[in-house]
Amino acid sequence: MTDVSLRLDAARNAAGAADIDALLVTPGADLRYLTGFAAMPLERLTCLVLPTDGEAVLVLPRLELQMAVEAGVEDHGIRLVGWDETDDPYAAATAAIGGARRVALDDHMWADRVFAFGAAMPDADQVLAGEVLRELRMRKTEGEIAALRDAGAAIDRVHDRMGEWLRPGRTEREVGRDIADAILAEGHETVDFVIVGSGPNGASPHAEVSDRRIGPGEPVVVDIGGTMPSGYCSDSTRTYVAGGTVPEDFAAYYEVLLSAQKAQCEYARPGVTAESVDAVGRDIIAAAGYGEAFLHRTGHGIGLETHEEPYIVSGNGLVLEPGMAFSIEPGIYLEGRHGARIEDIVVTTDAGVERLNRTSRDLVVLG
Repeated sequence: MTDVSLRLDAARNAAGAADIDALLVTPGADLRYLTGFAAMPLERLTCLVLPTDGEAVLVLPRLELQMAVEAGVEDHGIRLVGWDETDDPYAAATAAIGGARRVALDDHMWADRVFAFGAAMPDADQVLAGEVLRELRMRKTEGEIAALRDAGAAIDRVHDRMGEWLRPGRTEREVGRDIADAILAEGHETVDFVIVGSGPNGASPHAEVSDRRIGPGEPVVVDIGGTMPSGYCSDSTRTYVAGGTVPEDFAAYYEVLLSAQKAQCEYARPGVTAESVDAVGRDIIAAAGYGEAFLHRTGHGIGLETHEEPYIVSGNGLVLEPGMAFSIEPGIYLEGRHGARIEDIVVTTDAGVERLNRTSRDLVVLG
C-alpha cells in the first residue's frame, strides 16, 4: 500500500471511531495529505468524499481531471469523478454518501460550500473534520520527517548566505527581495514569507519589509520560510547585527533569549506537555525582567502547513509524542528600540528532539 492509502485507511478508522459517516475535504493541506494532490482552490468545487465504509471519490471539474491523473490520485484507490460546467457538483459528491447521518467538513472549507453541502444533505449533521485529521497529521512518519529535514537544510543554506545581502545602507525591501530569490534558488517551490525587521521594526514579531534603511550596529530579525516540492514547509529565524558595534542592552537580553531557547530544546521530549515547554523558556525570560517583552507562544507545529498542530503555548496540555514536529522560537521585543528571536524546527524523537535547523544560534555580526 502507498503512504496515501495508509492515510486514507487511518482517516476512515478515526472518522468511524468518532461516529462520522464521511469526510468531505476541499483543496488545502488536508486534501494533499489524503490524496497527494495539490489541487487549486478555485470557485469550481473539488472535493474528496471519504466514506468510513465505502469507496473514496474525488469530485473535480472535468477540465482538471488530467492533472489529478498525472498526480497519481487513482494509484491510491481513489475514483475520479469529473463534472461539467452545467452539472451540480454537490449532487455528484453527495451521491457517494447517500443516507449519511453525520459528515465532517474540512476546517478551511469556504463558507459557500458549507452551506451548499448543508442544502444537499439537509438531514445530515455537519461537524468539523479537524478533530479527526489533526490527530493524524500531528504524528509525522519517517518520510514526512525526511521531507522536513530537507526543508530545514534548504532554509539553512539561505541563512548561511545572509552576509551577501544584509548590510548597512540597504533597505529591508532590497534585502528581502534577495532572500526571496535565494529561497527559490536553494530548492523551495514557493516563498511563503520573508521578515526583515531592522532596528525598531524588529520589535514587531510579524513586521512587513519596508523601505527603511538598515543602520550600522542595528539588530535585524530575519524570519524566512517556504514550501518544498514535497509540500513540506521550512521556517527559521535568526537575528543578526549589520556591521558596527552591538548595542550593550541588546547583547544582554540576547544572551537571556539564547539561554531560554537552549533550555527549551533540551527540555522538550516525549511525555512532557506542550505548555510546559513554553513555560521553561518563558520563566527564564521573565526572571531576567523581560517577561512582558515575550509577546507570543513558543511555537507551532509544521508540516504541509507552516502553522498547524501542535501549538507550544500556555494552556495546551497536549502530551508530546515521537514524530511531532514544531518550532521553538522564543523572542524578546522592546518597542521602539529593537527585538530578537531564535527559531528552530524540531521533531520529537524517542528520547528528546532532533533539531532540523543547524545554523548557529549565536548572535551573528555581519561586517
